[in-house]
Amino acid sequence: MKRTILVRKPSDLTVAWAQQVVNQHDSNTVVKNVDVLAVEVGTTTRVRVMVDHNGKKLPRGWFVKLPSLAWRARMITALPRLLHTEVRFYNELAHCVPVTKPVCLAAQSQFGRGSTLVLADVAEFAGVASSPRESLDISQSQLVIEQLARFHGHFWNTVHHPNYRWLSGSVRRLEDSLGSALAVPLMKRGLQLAGTAIPARLHKPALRYARYRRKVMKFLAAAPQTLIHHDCHSGNLFWNSDKSHAGFLDWQLVRMGEGVSDVAYFLATALNPDTRQKHELELLTRYSQILSNQGVIGIDTAFLIQRYRAHLTYAFEAMIVTLAVGGMMDLEHNLELIRRAATAVDALDAFSALPL
Repeated sequence: MKRTILVRKPSDLTVAWAQQVVNQHDSNTVVKNVDVLAVEVGTTTRVRVMVDHNGKKLPRGWFVKLPSLAWRARMITALPRLLHTEVRFYNELAHCVPVTKPVCLAAQSQFGRGSTLVLADVAEFAGVASSPRESLDISQSQLVIEQLARFHGHFWNTVHHPNYRWLSGSVRRLEDSLGSALAVPLMKRGLQLAGTAIPARLHKPALRYARYRRKVMKFLAAAPQTLIHHDCHSGNLFWNSDKSHAGFLDWQLVRMGEGVSDVAYFLATALNPDTRQKHELELLTRYSQILSNQGVIGIDTAFLIQRYRAHLTYAFEAMIVTLAVGGMMDLEHNLELIRRAATAVDALDAFSALPL
């Protein structure tokens, strides 16, 4: 019988716990010591540990995700079961997703007892994690866009596949309902806290977006569906040593949606405004070309640009909500991503692309 690996706090990451993880791979390997290197609290509690064992195949650097120790973040993420979603992603979907991901060592979720995800630290494979406020250059951006296009093309129009129905199920509907119910107070609080990071002229359309969020979400979903990451900023990327290859972290928000939404979220948050303005048409064209090469038909560039503009508004909202809730991201990182997203929304008049 599979033993539980579920824990609630960093101090629960003991030798006995690590042995349970190791036993899933090699029962002959013995854990000697567990050293907690770092703890970061945000939407989840993220713990880097070094596990001393006598095995030859298993990594020693582990990255463990637990429910957040910050009560506000935990309340926001508990009902939509975000960490549970990531655990299920690694258990059921990760093997067929054609992008680079961390190696999963163990993943378990149990209703009422929480979720625990154990990944190999990307540094074990010469990987380097990005910072949320890191600004990517054009060559890095092309690499990410190309992976997103291959990822989206692989799952294009699979929303009704029985293996993927849970991605559009009751938990996702609950998340959308909760987001719409809280949209106005969170937007008001976020705009106030953001101060000069958001031009005053965006306040009125942002609040109108929040009031009509349910209608906006239906509009943004009215397009061919594919599997999307839904949280594609720099902090959820990692790179090989020379930054010639990108990988994707944090699959808590994975779902079915419109592929260009990932592109909009990425370009709005991961590029500085000058780089984005100079290259966004080029990157959108490249994205469209790769989808077409994969057999996706009916990709019209003008329509893609319109949908890209519309989806920029969600990237803006996501950063504002993160600030309003608090404790989910480093404040300076959050404010920088808000500035970038606000600049993109303002420059492309993104709110006018919505049916409001």
